Amino acid sequence: MHIVAIVGSLRQGSMNRQLAEAARRTVLGLDPACRFTLLDWAGVPLFNEDDERPAPDAVARVREQVRDADGIWFFTPEYNHYFPGALKNLLDWLSRPVSAAEGQVLDGKPCAVSGISAGGSGTACAQDHLVTLVSFLNMDVMNKPRLTIPFGFSKMVGGALELGDSEPYLHAQAEAFLSHIARRSQR
Repeated sequence: MHIVAIVGSLRQGSMNRQLAEAARRTVLGLDPACRFTLLDWAGVPLFNEDDERPAPDAVARVREQVRDADGIWFFTPEYNHYFPGALKNLLDWLSRPVSAAEGQVLDGKPCAVSGISAGGSGTACAQDHLVTLVSFLNMDVMNKPRLTIPFGFSKMVGGALELGDSEPYLHAQAEAFLSHIARRSQR
């Protein structure tokens, strides 16, 4: 099984990137044979239909990684009660058909959504908006459990994320997502 994590923040030390790294450790603890890759999409340009075909190299690369994944796990911050515009841009690229013969790479792909934020909503608003979009793109959304961690700075110690009482919730979501992907592959 191969999970690709898409972190909505491009900042290398972001809380959501660290949450994705914690999820990787959790998943590998549950299933050491699983592959868990953090998608490197920093080079994806702004979407422009004039540049759509052929796709820019960075876009072709991320499309291939997403196509090859068995599941996508989103880790999104919340900016003004929404997910980041950069993540929306990535999804715009991924939602476009690769070719006349091949559709978009997100179609039917199982996905989970998590997030940590400095504020009290724990990315709940951003997650709802993201789920609306990926549902429209026909992704197979695992709606429960979701992980929303509020007041993220309280979990930062020396710049490193320490989940503490949120750890069991990440573990539960990881177990559920592995089962969600496995059920999908049996269809």
